[in-house]
Amino acid sequence: MSILKFLSIPNFFNAPLAFSSIPQILTGFPMSLGLTAISFILAMILGLFLTLAQLSHFRPLHWAARAFISAMRGIPMLVILFIIYFGFNTEALPAATIAFTINCSAFISEVFRSSFLAVDRGQWEAAYSVGMSYSQVVRAIVFPQAFRIAIPALGNILLDLFKSTSLAAMITVSEMFMQAKIVAGAHQDYMSIYIMIAAIYWFFCWLLTIGQTALENYLTPAES
Repeated sequence: MSILKFLSIPNFFNAPLAFSSIPQILTGFPMSLGLTAISFILAMILGLFLTLAQLSHFRPLHWAARAFISAMRGIPMLVILFIIYFGFNTEALPAATIAFTINCSAFISEVFRSSFLAVDRGQWEAAYSVGMSYSQVVRAIVFPQAFRIAIPALGNILLDLFKSTSLAAMITVSEMFMQAKIVAGAHQDYMSIYIMIAAIYWFFCWLLTIGQTALENYLTPAES
């Protein structure tokens, strides 16, 4: 306890309170993690379909996808969340999942689009020449290469999504930031608790960055 008192800064940071609040704050971690994982997986799937729509030669489909992506990239996440929660009278957790999914899917689609275009066009033509269909080319030839190219950008989107789950506290989803608000309100010390929750988010983002780097190294072919 003496070390925690030493770390304290009068009228700014109460270290004993901040560190004792960690267990309660972390009760919201499974919700934060689950919301991140589910939304990111769904956003990857939707983002892939949006990418294929963007690359389609069917112009109405192409422009519909472009309009959706433009809207999702241009509207703040919190506004989308409030529209779905209050405007459509949706339950809090489904509203957060939908909002995070559709918003992130737009950014993921742009990453996939640039990654698809980075794959040599000659590989498409070679695959078509041996009788492969469009879906087979995308699934077996293009997507594996595009995904490897996209990993750094996808990692950044994942980090942003994990941090953005804190917005779910605005509609009463009991994730980490909501738990931090409860502790801060009970002790009337918002600065100490908010500094601690900031450190916790930073720590988990650091772990995600390590995982991203490991995945990049695993998928990068070893140089001969």
